[in-house]
Amino acid sequence: MLNWVEIDASALRNNIAEFKRRLGPAPRLGAVVKSNAYGHGMIEVARIAAGSPADWLCVNNVDEGVALRTAGITLPILVMGYVPLDGLDAVVEHALQPIVYNPETLDRLNAIAAAAGTTVGVHVKIETGTHRQGVLERDVPAFIARLRCASALTLSGVTTHFANIEDTTNHDFAESQMAAFSRIADAIASLHPVPFLRHSACSAAVLLFNRTHLDLARVGISMYGLWPSKETYVSCLERGKPSLDLKPVLTWKTRIAQVKQVPEGGFVGYGGTWRATRATTIAVLPVGYYEGYDRELSGLAHVLVRGKRAPVRGRVCMNMCMVDVTDIPSACLEDEVVLLGPQGDERITAEQLAAWRGTIAYEIVSRIHPSLPRVVVE
Repeated sequence: MLNWVEIDASALRNNIAEFKRRLGPAPRLGAVVKSNAYGHGMIEVARIAAGSPADWLCVNNVDEGVALRTAGITLPILVMGYVPLDGLDAVVEHALQPIVYNPETLDRLNAIAAAAGTTVGVHVKIETGTHRQGVLERDVPAFIARLRCASALTLSGVTTHFANIEDTTNHDFAESQMAAFSRIADAIASLHPVPFLRHSACSAAVLLFNRTHLDLARVGISMYGLWPSKETYVSCLERGKPSLDLKPVLTWKTRIAQVKQVPEGGFVGYGGTWRATRATTIAVLPVGYYEGYDRELSGLAHVLVRGKRAPVRGRVCMNMCMVDVTDIPSACLEDEVVLLGPQGDERITAEQLAAWRGTIAYEIVSRIHPSLPRVVVE
């Protein structure tokens, strides 16, 4: 293999166990495996999570849910993104549970489920301040009345999502969302007196606020051993929250495709953006922005070669980049190179790549190309 991602199964199991410990015995744990499990490999992660054990799997769209069912995954699956009306047949066929907020979805899904002679559980999303998906508070009574008239649908859950819980150390807005969700969920319980799951917690909420744990916690980025943000880490310290022993799950590797000499004054890469100030040894790596190694890392990032840092020189290309191995004289053809993860005593973290790129760790890992093999290791 030239480019591949290694998934540390032991680290993933550890992180799930840490969150189960943090949640306690009552709340269910929903493993968020959307977007190719944040770049880690959806099927591979889902199989490990199912045996860890997670209680639910959370995906973005119907296609992801169908892929999990096709792979033999039997856990309850929550579809968190929008399901188009012509995709609702697959919801029924594969026993998925969608988040709903449009009356049209209720009507079409009810008709399909009734025709199939089955019932489908739905989760009503409440708008509490993020202003993305969700039913406005004033529209909740009418929406719940419509749901109650849908004989083939059952209310499985009521949910919301936090807008500003991980990007700040001031959680006043999150507190207002918690209060709104509690108020609206109580109102729904009075309108529709059947048991349903209440869930609002993402990774940051689980770490910071016990009262968000409720019946189900949707754990995403931190299940993969990454903190949601430095603000979340600082807030946990300030609040004296129990420390979780989270271990990064992903290592991204490639190999040296060529080692070559560049004379003093020679240029490297497109645009001549880097010029050697000494006789330089360059290693060419067969990975670029198509594979997910961002062009904005040009001239900023390091990789690991034989346990030492090698800086990226010149522009990252579509399928190649170049690194300086002058100070690593033992580097040779097809040496293993770490783009993200540990090698020897060194480590390139997703947070470091994000800082070089000017983005967040979520984007770094989730944009690793799905075509690269995901290899599960212990």
